[in-house]
Amino acid sequence: MLATESFRIPTRSHHVPTARHYVRKALSDWGISDDLADRALLSANELVTNAVTHCLVSSARVRVTLLLVGSELVLEVSDPDRDRLPRLRDPGPDEEGGRGLALVEALADTWGHRQGPYTKTVWARFTLVPEVVAGVPDRA
Repeated sequence: MLATESFRIPTRSHHVPTARHYVRKALSDWGISDDLADRALLSANELVTNAVTHCLVSSARVRVTLLLVGSELVLEVSDPDRDRLPRLRDPGPDEEGGRGLALVEALADTWGHRQGPYTKTVWARFTLVPEVVAGVPDRA
């Protein structure tokens, strides 16, 4: 089974809800709900927020890709600021930000990043339980 959904948004914070909407719709279309959908949606929110907040390339667009490969859901968020790599932080209790990647680390089975020639991609992987895999329509 292979299914994919991909879209782009401008690097503006007011477009983050649009990204959440598209992710929620793709997961719903694939029959993914409950805890897994919540974890993937919250991870998408954090990764997209990081991309739009930290990308320094003017007029850039963030690409969000969801892939269902076998029993795995993969979320990828790419932006053209390839040299600003994500890193886990340990923010103080009074800091307002800096917890997004720690949250993704807690929600996903694994996460990481890779650099392409012109982009960087931050990804998170989630394992689907057998009942979810059986209910996902076969889409390509």
